[in-house]
Amino acid sequence: MTDNKDLLDKIAALQREVEQLRHALVSHAVVDQAIGVLRAVHGLDGQESWDVLQRVSQNTNVKLREVAEDVLRWAASGRLPDGIDPALREAVTAVGPTLRRPVLAPGHRGPRGTARPAPSGAEQWADGAATP
Repeated sequence: MTDNKDLLDKIAALQREVEQLRHALVSHAVVDQAIGVLRAVHGLDGQESWDVLQRVSQNTNVKLREVAEDVLRWAASGRLPDGIDPALREAVTAVGPTLRRPVLAPGHRGPRGTARPAPSGAEQWADGAATP
């Protein structure tokens, strides 16, 4: 009887592990995509983009994956949650000696054919570059 229980426990443990691995794969893909967005928009390299995501996560007490999801939603909609927006600005500023200007200029047509609107006064970085 204990052999069956041991086998059932082992199966349950393996099922949990498989589910955790599936979740990790999805999380990894989301984070990689967000890194790509930060690289394209701000001209950061991969390590700098990773550092930005980590800083925002730590400074806002939001899980890294959720920050990455916010960055991806921002890439599609142009809006960041109120708590993430200033933290992202600060983190991008902190990764280099100077604030980086976006690579994609306002009005640039991205891969989806949508024009990036010109920034309003509230959407300006300290040096006049558009928000992330």
